[in-house]
Amino acid sequence: MKNILSASLLVGGLVIAPAAFAQEGTLSGAAGGAATGAIVGGPVGAVVGGVAGAAVGTILDPPPPEVRTIVIEQTTPSIVYEQPIVVGQALPTTVVLHPVPGYETYYYTVINNERVIVDPQSRVVLQVLN
Repeated sequence: MKNILSASLLVGGLVIAPAAFAQEGTLSGAAGGAATGAIVGGPVGAVVGGVAGAAVGTILDPPPPEVRTIVIEQTTPSIVYEQPIVVGQALPTTVVLHPVPGYETYYYTVINNERVIVDPQSRVVLQVLN
């Protein structure tokens, strides 16, 4: 049973990992995750850690400078939100998101007078602009 689980994790990691290596943040996330996984769980841990690290690295990649510039230029009113805004954390559905003109893969909102760039599908905060 242990060998089947190990083989499944290894094959799954080999199938998922190449697609995840598309961006720089993904590479550093995968490398860090693989190193940590290897220390904790040996070769199988390295594969699992690499895949998990790649996923986190992809999520937290900052948007291109053009997106930040466009968001800063928008005149969207600010909303009050009682929780801290944290990169990597999802915003609740009660927070209205606005598309970044010309960049459908990024949305933004203004919370407590801070502009926040968000992934529209996961609602995860990618960057807080001050």
